[in-house]
Formats: sequence, C-alpha cells, structure tokens
Amino acid sequence: MARFHIHPTAKIGSLGNKQVLDLTAELSDMNIENDLRRQLRENIKRLRDMGSYRGRRHAMGLPVRGQRTRTQNVTANKLNKIERRG
Repeated sequence: MARFHIHPTAKIGSLGNKQVLDLTAELSDMNIENDLRRQLRENIKRLRDMGSYRGRRHAMGLPVRGQRTRTQNVTANKLNKIERRG
C-alpha cells in the first residue's frame, strides 16, 4: 500500500482511477488463491503419478512428513482426505 501511496483505511470508491489501475496491474502479476490451490493439487498429483513415497502417503491419506502413525494420525487423515478424490 505504501508503494501506491494509499492510506490503509481508504475505501475503493475514494481511490483515483490511476491508483485502481496500478493495483489491478500489480494483482494480475501475483499468484492468487485459486492459482495456488491448483498448483498445490498439481504438485501432489505429480508425486502420486511418480509413485514416490510421499505420493503414496498422500494417496492413502496417511501422514506425509514422518509423523507418528501408531496412535495419532487423525489430523493427517482429515487433511489428506481431500487429496484422495483427485
């Protein structure tokens, strides 16, 4: 915001046309939420297709980063459940 000389509490309606164009140009260069989600999904799919250890753990819904599985794997099952659909 400081780079564009915009006050932190300013509303969109109070911005000038040039400031709005500068902001849209800057945001178009960034990876925003949906792009990052797609990139993460593609990375996990690539690991699964390669058949790597991490990819198989993602596919089974188990912890990927070496966490304990004897008693506490509820959180990993919740987090990796989404990845089994794709």
